[in-house]
Amino acid sequence: MSAIEAAGVPSAIDGVLLLDKPAGPSSNAVLQQAKRLLGAARAGHTGTLDPLASGLLVIGFGEATKFSGELLEADKVYRAHLKLGERTSTGDAEGEVIARGEIAVGRDQVLAVLQRFRGEIEQVPPMYAAIKHEGRPLYAYARSGEHVARAPRRIVIRRLDLDAFDGSTVVLRVECSKGTYVRVLAEDIGAALGCEAHLAGLERMAVGPFALGDAIGLDELAAMPLPARRARLLPAEVLLASRPRLALDAERAAKFLHGGAVPVSSPGGTAGVFGPDGIFLGTGEVDGDGMLKPKRLLAVRGKADPSSDSAPETPRSSKQLVEGADSKLK
Repeated sequence: MSAIEAAGVPSAIDGVLLLDKPAGPSSNAVLQQAKRLLGAARAGHTGTLDPLASGLLVIGFGEATKFSGELLEADKVYRAHLKLGERTSTGDAEGEVIARGEIAVGRDQVLAVLQRFRGEIEQVPPMYAAIKHEGRPLYAYARSGEHVARAPRRIVIRRLDLDAFDGSTVVLRVECSKGTYVRVLAEDIGAALGCEAHLAGLERMAVGPFALGDAIGLDELAAMPLPARRARLLPAEVLLASRPRLALDAERAAKFLHGGAVPVSSPGGTAGVFGPDGIFLGTGEVDGDGMLKPKRLLAVRGKADPSSDSAPETPRSSKQLVEGADSKLK
């Protein structure tokens, strides 16, 4: 451990952590705890979970935060527990019960209703949501007792499987597009069954290519020494798994890192860009003329801890790429 780390000073580490969030704390509280455990200077998550929810939280550290937006578009998979017979003010177990209904449904009825919610559907966002109306989040209106009309949004429910049913509780596996509110889905299913329902529990099982089975809990992370905690970090480029991958030679990579456009043979759009030996450089946008322009680049910096001669550069070789080809570009 370096002198800076031993002193408890946050350092510039980069990477992605798959964390198993417990139910109860907010996503930000969990992020801040993980940030302290890794001694990181900067961190950000790639999509929040409500305090009620548990499961996969993907956290980016350092330079990886530049690419965290890539997962906002990704599909999610949830395990949802619906309690039949009660509708709440928030759509989940945190709200007050505002309506009750008689439960008189069987498994076959539940299966028939689920079929109506598969595929592309419209969903009205809940009042308790962070979506803004005239500059204020909807939940601010809800907390003050005001009602705001919300337009329905198109979402896609790719899978909706019945995992369990005991007469009063429905357990579902939901694979859905971005923008889906599982709380609203629970309420709508309850209304379709004619008995009311709310979301009693929610666990996020997957985000894009990342699965809960590969995540680590806070307690387990805290029990590790710092080097082992940091060994859990994945490289920043894993956030770009859905993007094309472009490899540049040393000369083009150096020009790209200086902000210059370089020619490539690739369709238009955003791509992950790599230099020689697979060094991740950042993302770029290919225009209609086949020119790759920088979009988000990894910072070129030296050692995170100047007091430690053995501290690796982050990223290890992008700085060397720039320096090695500077003479060719001048």
